Amino acid sequence: MTQNVRLACSCGKVHIEVEKEPIISTECHCNSCRTAGARLQSLGTGSAVLAENGGTRFVLYRKDRVRFVEGTEYLREFRLKPTAGTRRVVATCCNTPVFLEFENGHWLSLYAGLWPDDALPPLDLRTMTGDRADRAALSGDVPSGTMATVSFYARLLTAWIAMGFKSPKITVVKGVIHA
Repeated sequence: MTQNVRLACSCGKVHIEVEKEPIISTECHCNSCRTAGARLQSLGTGSAVLAENGGTRFVLYRKDRVRFVEGTEYLREFRLKPTAGTRRVVATCCNTPVFLEFENGHWLSLYAGLWPDDALPPLDLRTMTGDRADRAALSGDVPSGTMATVSFYARLLTAWIAMGFKSPKITVVKGVIHA
């Protein structure tokens, strides 16, 4: 099933189009995502960054299937530390978290808050639950791994093979996001 979805930040100035199916829809519970989620949520984004259980919901897409249509001048990167291997990108027009990117990664982890509720892909799994003090607080509705699961890595690898082992660069103005 081919799916093309147009996404937007909370105020509608940043528009993104994603095509075809996502790699996977996840909820990350690593310390980094939970810390960054709390800090980004404190900016007043208009939508929740953290789920009720404290995880951060993402929909992962191959970079070659994500197109920034308008509003890129509002995108700024945010890092927990200057040396962090991940960067989060925020639409500064309304402080909406847009995506998380791993250094040299071939995918973007788009924040679930970009999707209208009726279009958000269903959750496939939870990752990095081993970083939580209380794993019992998580429901058993989807698989949960104490680290990233084999299924998670298999889907990432399959996507990278389909992309010819390429990792397109996403250029974002470097700026300081205070959170």
